[in-house]
Amino acid sequence: MTDQHAVAHRICPLCEASCGLVIEREGQHVTRIRGDEADVFSAGFLCPKAVSLKDLHEDGDRLRTPLIKRDGRFVAVSWDEAYAEIERRLPPIIAAHGADAVATVLGNPVAHKMSLMLYFPRLARALGTRNMYSASSVDQVPKMLSVGLMFGNWMSVPVPDIDRCDYLLVLGANPMVSNGSMWTVPDYRGKAKALRARGGKIVVIDPRRTETAQAADAHHFIRPGGDVFLLLGLAHTLFDEGLVRLGRLAPHVAGLDALREAVLPYPPEQMAARCSVPAGVVRALARELAGAQRGAIYGRIGTCTQQYGTLASWLIDAINVLTGHLDAEGGAMFPKAAAFAANTRGKPGAGRGVVMGRYRSRVAGAPEVMGELPVTCLAEEIDTPGPGQVRALIAIAGNPVLSAPNGARLAKALDQLDFMVSMDIYLNETSRHADVILPGVSPLEDAHYDVSFGQLSHRNHARYSAPVLARADGQPDEWESLLRLAAIVKGMGRDADLDAYDTALLEEEVQKAAGPATPHIMAALAGRRGAERMLDLALRSGPYGDQFGARPEGLTLAKVQAAPSGIDLGPMQPRIPEVLRTASGKIELAPSPLLADLTRVADAMTVPDQVPELVIVGRRQLRSNNSWMHNLPVLAKGAFRCTALVHPADAARLGLVDGGRAQIRNGDRMVETQVELSEEMMPGVVSLPHGWGHDLPGTQLGVAAERPGANLNALLDEQWRDPLSGNAVLSGIAIDMRPC
Repeated sequence: MTDQHAVAHRICPLCEASCGLVIEREGQHVTRIRGDEADVFSAGFLCPKAVSLKDLHEDGDRLRTPLIKRDGRFVAVSWDEAYAEIERRLPPIIAAHGADAVATVLGNPVAHKMSLMLYFPRLARALGTRNMYSASSVDQVPKMLSVGLMFGNWMSVPVPDIDRCDYLLVLGANPMVSNGSMWTVPDYRGKAKALRARGGKIVVIDPRRTETAQAADAHHFIRPGGDVFLLLGLAHTLFDEGLVRLGRLAPHVAGLDALREAVLPYPPEQMAARCSVPAGVVRALARELAGAQRGAIYGRIGTCTQQYGTLASWLIDAINVLTGHLDAEGGAMFPKAAAFAANTRGKPGAGRGVVMGRYRSRVAGAPEVMGELPVTCLAEEIDTPGPGQVRALIAIAGNPVLSAPNGARLAKALDQLDFMVSMDIYLNETSRHADVILPGVSPLEDAHYDVSFGQLSHRNHARYSAPVLARADGQPDEWESLLRLAAIVKGMGRDADLDAYDTALLEEEVQKAAGPATPHIMAALAGRRGAERMLDLALRSGPYGDQFGARPEGLTLAKVQAAPSGIDLGPMQPRIPEVLRTASGKIELAPSPLLADLTRVADAMTVPDQVPELVIVGRRQLRSNNSWMHNLPVLAKGAFRCTALVHPADAARLGLVDGGRAQIRNGDRMVETQVELSEEMMPGVVSLPHGWGHDLPGTQLGVAAERPGANLNALLDEQWRDPLSGNAVLSGIAIDMRPC
């Protein structure tokens, strides 16, 4: 690019919608950000977060040089000094205490960074530690575990085919605000409006009358944490009333009889009191869903962040199977990503399935899932002495002190570490504990391809973003920082030849997959390096790729780069049995771990139902996704949004007033917050948004600190998890609330 006026394209990295943007600049200054109307996926849509990319790039609080903590204070250093400090302090810890003495923790922004997504596995293999944690166990592991057991791969997540759907049942999700979560669907509002305009129906079940519910045809309140009882009632009704229609999936389903027996004891008439949805409503919903020509049930955060998260996630997909809506046009379908999707590689239609619980955490004994342990176990693994104690931490684009339950304990634990490295763009509530901070690059300085979200998109496509702005001299790519850390851990030193190391690692991987074709493939990739070389490999060997010359019309990175608004690969198509990677080659409708976990539901039904007077849930907000967004002026301006929504009847009973202050307590844990009266709330339920609490010392988030808000997670018990997935329980927590 020249220093003159220029126009560039960028995939928005600020939420899962991944909208295509047009960015105008003068020299190194962004002058305008707008939606790309030619974008093959988002068609010009954008939300308020997109324009904040300018604020993020120009934010004076954003870190631009490495920091080392000396005598309790951070000082700016060169990249070489930062790597030297890591080399001096990290390898001796591993040598003295073993690989498991080092833990890693990843934050949500990793999913929006091609470099981090593709190169963290290289660092993880070099470390060889079992102590790996991420934000996934705060909100999504139940879904990934359930689909892994049912379909054979962690990322085989069916998503609603909303463009052809005529009945959508939404449970514990707010896509009007999120534009999909584990469902990449920009402009949900427009698509929902089109669904209803063609005679379709949307029903929402949620303890709050959300933005999605307000634009739906019907809304029903549900008791937080009661989803499993509702879903069991729905499944029971389908069998009880002869509504099961497997259709073309019948030869590809295993476990139908076992599922029938499992849900038999749970009629809606017994489930209604446990979920607060009347039995008649449950049966009517089952009939509507089964009778819809093209329908789907979709559940998200609310169904995952509870003690029955994996069971609820499983039952959603099981119900889609039972109603004939899985893998059918207008139902819940499997995307076919252009690159990186494991369910497009290997022999189609069968595989090894997934394995969980290969090891357990040292202190709590929580099971491993997807190679990770629950992030709520991290503090105890640091502050509990004994063999295997975590003594060093590498934190990457994460802020678990705010985003995970009981951050106060984690903050104290981080100060006990022998050494901590943080890769982050801010000095935040977590990175303030680090000994070395390696700053990430601005999204506008980075190349990008959606590694994960193409696997969750409502329509198949391929899009690539080149850097919009030049980065500062000496600023490495994030993949280079990860690879340099791996080289240090492997004893190659901070001055290792990264290109030679990277090529050797890639050639080894290609050799395993391609055998004798390896020299040809490596030669074809020779013009690229790093993350872009891995992307070119994945595109060319993917389901739409050119197969390195065997299909000349196929995709290459060069072809995707030549289409700045992306390449449309068409609507989702039926993929069963090809997508399956289970050992049986069938949809496992009744996996044994899930059937076994139903005993918890059975046990709960044997004791009297004790309904707390007041429980709390989180909520998603349009101008917020990650905690650091509260530091961007364009998103922070306007009405204060970290308020506790309280139903007027509850407020009158508790003596709370609109705009007043209140204490919220869960045992010894307490936060203070502003009250907002709202008839959106189900009586007995309070809602506080996630990711606030910017009043801790030692941070450098000036805008966020002006209105810090209250941290919902400070109220939560880090020991309360879904036992199957290890996911934190964030919803339906009993609280006391009173005026300050």
